[in-house]
Amino acid sequence: MLPTEFNTLDEKYSKITPEIARLSRICVENGVIDAELYSRHQVNRGLRDLNGNGVLTGLTEISEIQSFDKSDGRKIPIEGRLFFRGVDVKDLVKGFIGEARFGFEEVAYLLIFGGLPTKKELDDFTHLLGRYRTLPTSFVRDIIMKAPSSDMMNTLARSVLTLHAYDTKANDTDIPNVLRQSLLLTAVFPLLAVYGYQAYRHYFAGDDFFIRTPKAKLSTAENILQMLRKDGRYTELEARILDVALVLHAEHGGGNNSTFTTHVVSSSGTDTYSSVAASLCSLKGHKHGGANIKVVRMFEDLKSVVKDWEDDDELESYLRALLDGKAFDRAGLIYGMGHAVYSLSDPRANIFKRFVESLSREKGRLDEYNLYSRVQRLAGKVIAEERKIYKGVSANIDFYSGFVYSMLDLPLELYTPIFAIARIAGWSAHRIEELINSGKIIRPAYMNVMGRRPYVPIGDRG
Repeated sequence: MLPTEFNTLDEKYSKITPEIARLSRICVENGVIDAELYSRHQVNRGLRDLNGNGVLTGLTEISEIQSFDKSDGRKIPIEGRLFFRGVDVKDLVKGFIGEARFGFEEVAYLLIFGGLPTKKELDDFTHLLGRYRTLPTSFVRDIIMKAPSSDMMNTLARSVLTLHAYDTKANDTDIPNVLRQSLLLTAVFPLLAVYGYQAYRHYFAGDDFFIRTPKAKLSTAENILQMLRKDGRYTELEARILDVALVLHAEHGGGNNSTFTTHVVSSSGTDTYSSVAASLCSLKGHKHGGANIKVVRMFEDLKSVVKDWEDDDELESYLRALLDGKAFDRAGLIYGMGHAVYSLSDPRANIFKRFVESLSREKGRLDEYNLYSRVQRLAGKVIAEERKIYKGVSANIDFYSGFVYSMLDLPLELYTPIFAIARIAGWSAHRIEELINSGKIIRPAYMNVMGRRPYVPIGDRG
């Protein structure tokens, strides 16, 4: 049971009073900007132009997303490709899978240091992460257990900010120190996430509280599974697929919301812990890292409504109801379909799908895998018919990742933290790149569209 001290928060912290409701209406009434003004002043909302292309805000050598070719001045949609430091992700995965190795540590090295490691360099790097994979004395008791939360991303951000207090060189932004901090955070993210979840389950659901110590010789994926499970057991296939998930989520260009946050915050000269906490807060949003949870919940609703999972007509009817805002959360979206950058396909989804089928066979959930595949095939067709789209629409990695995590018995609360455990590698690489090439603080412009008004004495205001 939750200790009494956690039940005594004053209602003022959570209750929407009539006064707050009234004031919020004033905020909304005075806060709406005419949508027509954005086009009149040629403002690219979301830093994207009318064709959905990202507005160029910087240069990077860390990763590249390719979704179009150019011919005679025209953009031609192609199958998506993703490159880490110039190396095709598809080749990376094929390489470490073919050699029966885990890949996340190799990819983290590649992203942060800029080149593929030799066997000795990879062994040394993995050993270094293993040495860093420990928390300060009493950190679990004093920080993680002291104020458990049902929101694991907030728990993760709070833990990262608190680690600042344990670092005697916390504010030093010289590259060797930032590298040390980045590797430390890469190593301890799995501990912060899993231990935070264990504390939440103990205090809020009455589950047994247990802490399994990470093992230095295990990969990041293996450690996540062995720390999370009471018996510490997992199959090789489970660990391999979670490792692939970490690789595919480790980095995705400098323009995604959380990585751009890394650049913006780092450009101010702030410390590593504050930069990473800011990126975590960005990733938490349901439009970014939380999207796979929406996919899982959408499929739960679909399975409760659609009687015959093999009936294309019944599935199409449900998908059209989603787009019409008449099913699930009535948001008018088919979650897991489409991407801001990719057109014909998301290479991460294509790579992942091959492993998903193998895991679904091992877990006896092949019927659900077939359902996902059928929905993927039908959704693109339905969206093309119902929506005006300027490029192709295909399944993104979120479409399958939630299903994989459910087969791995990962709790829903850890879906987005797993994303963060992977993406800390990319954030670290981008932070170091920003600091090495530091120039001006990132400060885009906003145009004021409020007209001038005279000051009115308080007694004369209506």
